[in-house]
Amino acid sequence: MHAQYRRCNKLERFSVAKRYLVLISRICVVLVGAIALIAFANVCAYVYLKPALPDVDSLRDVQLQVPLRVYTRDGKLLAAIGEQRRIPVRYEQLPKKLILAFLATEDDRFFRHHGVDWQGILRAAVANLKAGGIRQGASTITMQVARDMFLTPRRDMKRKMSEIYISLLMEAAFTKEEIFSLYVNKIFLGQRAYGVGAAAEVYFGKSLDQLTVAEMATLAGIPTAPSVVNPVASAEAAKVRRLHVLGRMLELNYITQAEYDSARSYPMESRLHGSSIEADAPYVAEMVRNEMQAKYGDGVYTAGYKVFTTIDSRLQAAATVALRTGLLEYDHRHGYRGPTAKVDSSKLTTPKELDAQLEEFPVIGGLRPAIVEKVDAKTAKIYVRDMGEVTLPWEKLSWARRELPDEKVDRAPAQASEILTRGDVIYTVGRTAQSVMFVQVPEAQSALVSVDPKDGAVVALVGGFDYFQSKFNRVTQARRQPGSGFKPFVYAAAFDKGFTPASIVLDAPIVIDEAGMEQAWRPKESENRFAGPVRLRDALVHSRNLVSVRLMRAIGGEYTWNYVTRFGFDKAQLPNDLTLALGTAELSPLQVAVGYATFANGGYKVTSYIIDRVEDSGGKVLQQATPALACFQCDRASDPPAPKPAAAVNARAAQLDEAPHDGKTMIPLKNLAPQIIRPQVAYLLADMMKDVIRHGTGMRARSLNRDGIVAARISPETGLLASSDNPNSIIEYFIEGNLPKSESYEGPNSSNPMNDGDKPLF
Repeated sequence: MHAQYRRCNKLERFSVAKRYLVLISRICVVLVGAIALIAFANVCAYVYLKPALPDVDSLRDVQLQVPLRVYTRDGKLLAAIGEQRRIPVRYEQLPKKLILAFLATEDDRFFRHHGVDWQGILRAAVANLKAGGIRQGASTITMQVARDMFLTPRRDMKRKMSEIYISLLMEAAFTKEEIFSLYVNKIFLGQRAYGVGAAAEVYFGKSLDQLTVAEMATLAGIPTAPSVVNPVASAEAAKVRRLHVLGRMLELNYITQAEYDSARSYPMESRLHGSSIEADAPYVAEMVRNEMQAKYGDGVYTAGYKVFTTIDSRLQAAATVALRTGLLEYDHRHGYRGPTAKVDSSKLTTPKELDAQLEEFPVIGGLRPAIVEKVDAKTAKIYVRDMGEVTLPWEKLSWARRELPDEKVDRAPAQASEILTRGDVIYTVGRTAQSVMFVQVPEAQSALVSVDPKDGAVVALVGGFDYFQSKFNRVTQARRQPGSGFKPFVYAAAFDKGFTPASIVLDAPIVIDEAGMEQAWRPKESENRFAGPVRLRDALVHSRNLVSVRLMRAIGGEYTWNYVTRFGFDKAQLPNDLTLALGTAELSPLQVAVGYATFANGGYKVTSYIIDRVEDSGGKVLQQATPALACFQCDRASDPPAPKPAAAVNARAAQLDEAPHDGKTMIPLKNLAPQIIRPQVAYLLADMMKDVIRHGTGMRARSLNRDGIVAARISPETGLLASSDNPNSIIEYFIEGNLPKSESYEGPNSSNPMNDGDKPLF
């Protein structure tokens, strides 16, 4: 049986077509109405939200919270100081694979949409509908920037609509590259790291261009839950998240199968790394931090300021090594105090257990902790942190004589068991297994500072053995008696009173019993050995205490007290009695170093400084040091050029305008350091402190061009000018016009009174 179909006439066919046309028309009307309604709703929503929408152009001036960064004068990073760790980077500095890793996991259509990814929204809606809950988000990278920069975390329709509108406005005002750069610099990536630059340093100790594909994928996986899936919080969670990112990159053909296979098996780093510090000067960094905070307030930690110090990285490294080496050698001479601690020897079976034990003991001043594993007759096997097993031979152990009271040491050990036992925690120094030495953390402390005598710039400063062990800065905060280090200042006062390096002063016991003293003072010489009559040059070289006391007494205590304040010392820090000659003043090492700069620069007073310039985050110079300069030629009075009529009222300024000064033609008067002692006195003290007479070392003094220092032969016994036929005569230097008397020499040629040594040095 088959169905019967009736043929439709033309009228009926027209009616069906009409009905379809009507249906389509109605659908179009509904769609147009819906679109119009949506458009109207959007317009209304925009009008409603517009007053609260931010000006996206403000993003051009956005100030990322960048820490205070401190550099040496040669551009090496000393410290990054601030709560947030951030290293801003430009788009062109981002590795391509790192960009792709973030796109793969956050917004793979970023470079194809206009701020809002409608396909992504639809895809996420379908996925969430199937899952019966929120499983996927639809926020683009632009929307994330909009939310993070302008909106609150609150989740509601108003915030979502605001996010969309801001994103559209951003896309109209900025390039994709600009938006992406803002995103990767602003995003929080756990462990106080903001932005990919800081995160690469924190998690891997690398710069962006050094990252592997696996490490890039790790960073790209963190934003989903920064406090949970970062490698330090959970290496396992970070590894799972990394695998997801790598899978997305492979799916999108951002990486090859080989790259995927290699990256997925790459070990996951799970420890924090410090900033990429290029020069070790933590005491300097703290000085800068303190000064910057006092001047610019708490905002200094987030404003991205760059401070360039006067520190020379090469000299700073040498200063650190010198100070630590000196303290370690001092410590060696005073004996071994025993192990730092002891650990349970039953837990020393595997490297992992040994590493766990050593985690409790920090690296101090470059010294690494180690655990003694085994002790033989003349050797010891130790496990050194971050290095592994090392065998110490006898020559590296035998120094460890036991410390005794009163700074004495016991007999030399005969075998290793007298020094170490299994489970001892000790300290070592050395970068390789072959160079490792057994040492101990010094109990004594020290400080070192070096100042450029030309302008007072601090070029190296070490305030103690280890800043993180003791933050007390002994260069600036410690007040100690300089002892014999103060004697050159007393000698300078004497030379200005007419004494010379050849003057003879008695080195013999003396009793000072003056009015007002409760009891007589009997200053002592080292080891109670006396030299008798001695020239001042030898007295300074051998640090003769009693000569210094007699010298100060001869020139007058009040005169000396007033004279030494020229070097910048506060009278309140100086005892007003003869003990000053022995260095009983309470001074900091920096004060003494600045005082010594006067001897080195020809007699000028400079002021120490450590900040050369300060720049804001945009590179604008906010602060520039203008120190007073010690300049010989600037102060030269002989042979001045004829002053120009207009400058006749200031002949010295006219002279400055003509004189060469390190390539400059003019140094303002305000930038010239004052002269506080005669250059001849400065030269004599500098020469005496060199301990030997070396021809040609007075180049700086020669530039004075003053026939002011003369060389003459003297008798070493009497200090008087020697005749030319005295075979024992030596060369000495004098200020012109202040030579000693001639001696009467009864030698073979005593009839010849000529002294050909009395000739100008300059």
